[in-house]
Amino acid sequence: MDINTKEKVSAKFGGKIIEASTQFDELSFVVDKSDLHDVVRFLRDEPGLKYRHLSDITATDWLDRAKRFEIVYHLYSFDLRDYVRIKVRVGEDEPVPTMCSDWKTANWLEREVFDMFGVSFSEHPDMRRILMWDEFEGHPLRKDYPLTYEMPQFTFNKDEPPEVIK
Repeated sequence: MDINTKEKVSAKFGGKIIEASTQFDELSFVVDKSDLHDVVRFLRDEPGLKYRHLSDITATDWLDRAKRFEIVYHLYSFDLRDYVRIKVRVGEDEPVPTMCSDWKTANWLEREVFDMFGVSFSEHPDMRRILMWDEFEGHPLRKDYPLTYEMPQFTFNKDEPPEVIK
């Protein structure tokens, strides 16, 4: 973990940082989705930081929270050899601003989050499924996804009642 990163982000955004923490020697910031672009662009463009590699975008589902989804951006600085996480919390049916204008890799990573969790990204150039087939119903990594039957239903078993999978 780079101490300068925490100091510089805190000095620049202070009250806009909802939460800052360190886990596994990696720094994490929780920000409002309206501040997301400002924070990641600062991390990317600030001369002493240069977190220029977006290595992953993923999500977690916290079913009992009002803002149940946490979208997690993993940025890496080759100069500092350090990762930083930026998290945005959103409710169901609440779109997140796309990062496609800043990182081309965000396109497929955001599509994966959409496909697995159902979280959409506003102004995304191609928001459609990337892993599951078009006819697949639901989003399989959501905690409320029903595990009542296997998809797809084939012609030989489509009229049989689904079995409960435990």
